[in-house]
Amino acid sequence: MICNLSFLLLLLLLPTLLLAASPFPHGGKGKADLQVARMSSKPGEDSGGLLSSSKRYEGSSDLVHLRYHMGPVLSSPINLYLIWYGPWPAALQAPLRDFLLSLSDPAPPPPSAAQWWSTVALYSDQTGANVSRRVAVAAEAHLPGLPRGASLSRLDVQLVIADALAAGSLPVDHGRGAYLVLTAPGVTVQDFCRAACGFHYFTFPSLVGHTLPYAWVGHSGVQCPDLCAYPFAVPTYMTGVGAMRPPNGDVGVDGMVSVLAHELAELATNPLINAWYAGEDPTAPTEIADLCEGVYGSGGGGGYTGQVSKDELGRSFNLNGRNGRRFLVQWVWSPVVKACRGPNALD
Repeated sequence: MICNLSFLLLLLLLPTLLLAASPFPHGGKGKADLQVARMSSKPGEDSGGLLSSSKRYEGSSDLVHLRYHMGPVLSSPINLYLIWYGPWPAALQAPLRDFLLSLSDPAPPPPSAAQWWSTVALYSDQTGANVSRRVAVAAEAHLPGLPRGASLSRLDVQLVIADALAAGSLPVDHGRGAYLVLTAPGVTVQDFCRAACGFHYFTFPSLVGHTLPYAWVGHSGVQCPDLCAYPFAVPTYMTGVGAMRPPNGDVGVDGMVSVLAHELAELATNPLINAWYAGEDPTAPTEIADLCEGVYGSGGGGGYTGQVSKDELGRSFNLNGRNGRRFLVQWVWSPVVKACRGPNALD
């Protein structure tokens, strides 16, 4: 249990503690950039130029100091509990659900979503137990009526989880459960489209009654596709850069898939914010997906997505999934090769 003083401190720090997938490629340097700049810049050197010209995403570990901080990872088989908040058409739910179900499905051909998750599963805790390769969608709750309103604060996201637990729509699953709040098109969330496209943290016992790892991701198709659904939409200032065609036909949903992958990878390897991250400040850690934000294939970095595939209709993808689905998902940092890695790598 969190003592009252600790809880008050967490409330004060909450805006910075919630670990977020930031809008890409906007906002100058993200937290990964700042971490690399601190480690690589010399006095008087322009770190911005260094970052834009380096291969920091695929290059040497000399620039990245990802460390283990002795906390747990999700080493037991992972049960995902989905909360569909707002009016979600079934056709938009399906690609997201299929992506999550693909993470443990060995059937799709390479490069597959399960192979992508195998990089996440390389991370272990102090007992030597690795992040589980078994990921299941255990239960789903549907809240189309917006019981907490159409505009949520970050703490409201926890209350949405509390409501689902209190109603019996979802069980309390200590040890194996991870709770995903997915907000429908038109639902606004604090800092959405400004500082975050998604975030993960753990619930406060004073709000939810339990400490449970969770993540939130929003559909950006209506509100800010150029911020949170890149590269399926690009900002107008990026002249000469064309948007990629989404593999499942919806800019907002296909953008969500990559943000969801980002948050789930970090939730699994840093569920209580005391496991795997770079940097000395746990209130602003750089996690395994932050290090590779915007990189989807070999050669990626500096605003270039890297080499990805296209189907017969010109839709871009780098992973295969169940039901013939294809996805475009960012890479994550590998603790083995000490670089960003995905199953579509050319080497």
